[in-house]
Amino acid sequence: EASAEADEKAYCDEQMSKTEAKKAELEEDTAKLNSKIATATAKKSELEVQVKELEGELAALAKETAEMDKIRQETHADYETAKADLELGLSGVRKALGILRDYYCGGGGAAAAAAMLQDGSSIGALMQQPAKPEKHSKAEGVGTSIIGILEV
Repeated sequence: EASAEADEKAYCDEQMSKTEAKKAELEEDTAKLNSKIATATAKKSELEVQVKELEGELAALAKETAEMDKIRQETHADYETAKADLELGLSGVRKALGILRDYYCGGGGAAAAAAMLQDGSSIGALMQQPAKPEKHSKAEGVGTSIIGILEV
């Protein structure tokens, strides 16, 4: 019986040492995993802060882009208005150049004199052409100067 008890004690001691070794190994693994969890949690918090910062930057960029788009639309509208006005003015200058060329360079006939007359249909029925001066004659050098200035 003493031998059986000794065998049982030896078996129990062996199992206890294996259990203690396994327990120590598992505790070490648990400590490593807990360390990894703590590191991952810290990294997660850091990344969450970075995400919030980047979201803020993206929101600011979106706001700036919207403002820039609005400014671009306003600028484009101003350009379209100015372009229409400038084209209208340019067509008027071209028409004036044509009339002046006809008058000063066109031979001086009745057609050239009529080129300077105002058309009643465009001005209105109330406007009337004044009487032609009796001693009217074209200025010779002035016409080319005026045309030259307008062509620049």
